[in-house]
Amino acid sequence: MSPFSRRDLLCSGFALSASSIMPRVSWARGADLPAGSPEAISAAAPLAVAPREQLLFDFGWKFTFGNGNDPSKDLGFGYGQSDFAKTGDFKFAKAGFDDSAWRSLNLPHDWAVELPFVWDEEQKSHGYKPLGRRYPDTSVGWYRREFDIAASDQGRRIWIEFDGAFRDVFVFVNGCYIGRNDNGYAPFSFDLSDFLHYGGKNYIVARVDAAFGDGWFYEGAGIYRHVWLNTMDPLHLGKWESFVRTTISGDSAALALNTIVQNQGAQPENASVSWKILDATGNTVATADAPAQQVAADGSAAFSAGARLAHPALWSPDEPNLYTAIVTVSTNGTARDAERVTFGVREARFDAQKGFFLNGESLKIQGTCNHQDHAGVGAALPDRLQAFRVGVLQQMGCNAVRTSHNMPTPEWVDACDRMGMMMMCETRQMSSNPSGMAQLEVMVKRYRNSPSIIIWSIGNEEFLLQTPMAEQGAKIAAAMVRKCHELDPTRVVSAAVNGNNKQGVSDALDIIGFNYNLQFPDAYHQAHPTRALFGSETSSAIGTRGEYTTDPLRNIVSAYDVPVQWGESAESWWTFYGTRQWEAGGFAWTGFDYRGEPTPYGWPSISSQFGIVDTCGFPKDDFFYYKAWWGRDPVLHLFPHWNFEGQEGDEISVWVYSNLDEVELLVNGKSVGRQKVPHLGHVEWKVRYEPGAMEAHGYRNGKLALTDKRETTGPAATIRLTADRTEINADGEDVAVLTVEALDKDGRLVPTADNLIHFKVSGEGALIGVGNGNPNCQESDKKPMRSLFNGLAQVILQSNKTSGTIQITAQSHGLAPAQLGITTKQVELRPSV
Repeated sequence: MSPFSRRDLLCSGFALSASSIMPRVSWARGADLPAGSPEAISAAAPLAVAPREQLLFDFGWKFTFGNGNDPSKDLGFGYGQSDFAKTGDFKFAKAGFDDSAWRSLNLPHDWAVELPFVWDEEQKSHGYKPLGRRYPDTSVGWYRREFDIAASDQGRRIWIEFDGAFRDVFVFVNGCYIGRNDNGYAPFSFDLSDFLHYGGKNYIVARVDAAFGDGWFYEGAGIYRHVWLNTMDPLHLGKWESFVRTTISGDSAALALNTIVQNQGAQPENASVSWKILDATGNTVATADAPAQQVAADGSAAFSAGARLAHPALWSPDEPNLYTAIVTVSTNGTARDAERVTFGVREARFDAQKGFFLNGESLKIQGTCNHQDHAGVGAALPDRLQAFRVGVLQQMGCNAVRTSHNMPTPEWVDACDRMGMMMMCETRQMSSNPSGMAQLEVMVKRYRNSPSIIIWSIGNEEFLLQTPMAEQGAKIAAAMVRKCHELDPTRVVSAAVNGNNKQGVSDALDIIGFNYNLQFPDAYHQAHPTRALFGSETSSAIGTRGEYTTDPLRNIVSAYDVPVQWGESAESWWTFYGTRQWEAGGFAWTGFDYRGEPTPYGWPSISSQFGIVDTCGFPKDDFFYYKAWWGRDPVLHLFPHWNFEGQEGDEISVWVYSNLDEVELLVNGKSVGRQKVPHLGHVEWKVRYEPGAMEAHGYRNGKLALTDKRETTGPAATIRLTADRTEINADGEDVAVLTVEALDKDGRLVPTADNLIHFKVSGEGALIGVGNGNPNCQESDKKPMRSLFNGLAQVILQSNKTSGTIQITAQSHGLAPAQLGITTKQVELRPSV
């Protein structure tokens, strides 16, 4: 066994490069453990590595609101002009400060989702939340916690690392100002080594100001991503500097292995670097060594080597095979630092005439754009929820996502790597200024090992840089593309352009992305036959789940594939991109509904209606259009529901999405007709409503293949609770996602039910969020109650660290209640402070 502690062994794999974030993700273990995950590899082949520690720093924080205008309500911060006059003078970050009235919480945390809604049209795009300089009482938050540092850590380097916080953050430790960050999406870190009390108590405080935004959509507020405490030897691998580049040749793959070693010590060191490559089962499949060289004091040195994999298991959406590189830096035969870098072997290529190819095979990009928030939790998603969202999209045949419009959280990238979802990875700020280039560099370095990423995106719809400032736009884009190529020459660089791509930022791009505007791609392709094209943002079809009339008085939109003025229906955009060989595919706006940017209505709407699924992940009817034409299985989806009380005799549009040959519709047992299904289309009938049942029969090769039925139900009589998983980890992080339904006396889902459901939770966990997918619902995301919206609601339960059971009871006046138990199983916890 290694001389290092078990904690050291588990921590050794923290990420310095794109997918080496993987070891940090709180995957459900056991039956849910992904093949090739770091936990599975560690279990199969434990490795002795250097005593680097990465400790989760999420638990045990205190929180209170500050004030953006009044220093007396902001811990006295900024009361005069001498706050920063003397180092160590900030009393709120010292022992003896009274935080007993502060709220206790764990990270990630988004306080914006907890705030009430306000009817303020200036806040419309951000979801009508009271944030900004006009809302000083709710735009500043303070986080504080106490922690211990062992005396034995003296002489090591200790860093605090934030994966992301929104937005302007001041960090203080032991009374000392440490640093500042003013970007809501890029990670940031500070070396605390000189400011800590070794062998004693320490205090950290973060003041987070969300008054300014980065985007025009809901962005949250607070420390909404993970925080880590990293401890390492003064001689260590550089941050996000280890990367593996793969080149497939025949039945083998060459690996170019690179890293940078940094020496924060006072003396030069003669260091060597070795690599060990593991497959998904933890077996060593290749090794490599770089010659020793001197690393100057307070300096760095680059190391490289090569290796070859025989018969590599390639990464693809169908088979997301992953490898792990153990990178170790040593002096005189002693390991000083090590990390795990997860990577995949695959070849992605864009062809101007034939579209996109993965591993030599033609593959259409069947993508969706997505923001990062979810019902109930806002921007502070537990890790497991990232995988849940990927799974929802995969169920409809989606094989790619675009991170609109910002650097994604590591756990979203990790889920895509593990589950086989390709990615267009987008930076927030399109600029060659120092801030913009720094954000871009961090994004590319952090994620360049991730096999899911096939495109770097340098921006979105920068219309000023396309037309009135085309000259500046061309220079900015060229600088950003050069930086991407410098850091990662293996991937193409693009941008999401809402225009004709004839000037401005487009000149520098490797491949051309069109947002909407189907009138442009054909002419562009004809004029530029050597440039590959794709739909960087398409569709913008809108709809309200379960609604079949458009009613501006209720802020609802019919679910019959309605496009906005500037966009296209699901059917029209995919007919365009899916039938042109030279088009690589595209990304529909959006996969999930998202908070903010309510379209096509304003107040009281508080979220968009662009999603193919709602904010909870409940499918809208268009979901089944994509499932039919993006998926591989036979599909037959009949809509609408058949509960139209009071509309007897009215004409109802009945649609069927299917990839079968023909569909016959029967209403109350009588055939209304049989139609051939057009390629990439749908079939529809006009039917006079009468209660009872309608049924679709789908035929392939003349034989009945599938049926789908809608019945007129009775009123809601009982509640049903189901969970995506009935066993989760007792780690204080894992979650179960529950669906709440109203059933009639015959056990049928009531598609119009809107009952208010109350929840009672006990045992080894807590309710952390509720939702229902209603874009107009302004009920609390955190209270233990929620109205059903068209028969459905969602509850998110999170475990604590004690094994046992989480019990939930759902009750509503006049309905039979429901109960459900979620087992929380004991697991080895992620090392944490």
